[in-house]
Amino acid sequence: MVLSPHFDDAALSVAGLLGRLDGPAAVVTVHGGAPPAQAPVSWWDAGCGFATAREAHRARLEEDACACALMGVEQLTLPNADSPYRDGGTLTGLSELLRELHPDTRVLVPLGTNQPDHAAVRDQALAALTDPAGPRPYVYADLPYTGAVRRWGTDAAVERLTSDPAYGGALRETAARYRMRVAYDVRLDDTEWAAKRAAIVCHSSQLAPVAVGHGPFLRKPGPLQAELVWELEPLGDPTAHTREP
Repeated sequence: MVLSPHFDDAALSVAGLLGRLDGPAAVVTVHGGAPPAQAPVSWWDAGCGFATAREAHRARLEEDACACALMGVEQLTLPNADSPYRDGGTLTGLSELLRELHPDTRVLVPLGTNQPDHAAVRDQALAALTDPAGPRPYVYADLPYTGAVRRWGTDAAVERLTSDPAYGGALRETAARYRMRVAYDVRLDDTEWAAKRAAIVCHSSQLAPVAVGHGPFLRKPGPLQAELVWELEPLGDPTAHTREP
């Protein structure tokens, strides 16, 4: 199960990995709920060309359905509106969902790099995933944010991200609380990249404003052709070295 803070995050960050994994998978968009009916359109949604907040939400649901179908995963949403349309606080439904999962479930949580919504999902999810006999937490590098570090997609990526003053804060913060082991270091071949790009392009309404902040992030070679996922074990966990990967 991938926890996607927004409708495009799973496709951007782990579509390549999802294409390699066996078994059923689901993408849960945590901020997947409709905004209040009379909410004024946010600056982000206006920048995407939408006249109303509800129009943007309807389009994003359709885009996400397209991306999930191409990735071969189940599409799920939680009822939290996107952050411009809510007052913050606890994310509805997230903790309950995680506590009801089968213990064999692998849960992929955003690392939380330079994005408060991602960090909020991470913190609440990890707080719910504390049972050693329950689902196992992993964190994935938030793309395109982490892809901005030099030598991303090489063996030096983790070291560079850890030491990067602009993009390494979330990794350093997580490493202070958990033992982190790279579980998946995914570097896409041309066929895999074409499949991932197709899933990303489903989220067409957001691509232009993302490019304003991150430049030509779909370029090849470029930041989205490498993905990183870490398995987490709490520091001091006596079972850390006895578990199967």
